[in-house]
Amino acid sequence: MRQNFVGMVISNAMQKSVRVKVTSHKVHPVVLKTMKTHKNYIAHDENQVCKLGDIVRIEACRPLSKHKHFAVAEIIRSVKGAVA
Repeated sequence: MRQNFVGMVISNAMQKSVRVKVTSHKVHPVVLKTMKTHKNYIAHDENQVCKLGDIVRIEACRPLSKHKHFAVAEIIRSVKGAVA
């Protein structure tokens, strides 16, 4: 089973790559409040179809470059009227 994340595309300025922001909720160990955290992943987008604001599922793959270890598996929800 490969590692999967669902996140939003926040940058598509690179060629065949997108930056995806994955948010998660963690409980603070002392205060016991739920905190919202995020991490940005660089993902491979072979056909350059992702646009800003798209919700995508990324999947782990072999290392493609120094920072790129994920590939876009599917576009869950596309943004209408976005210009790329």
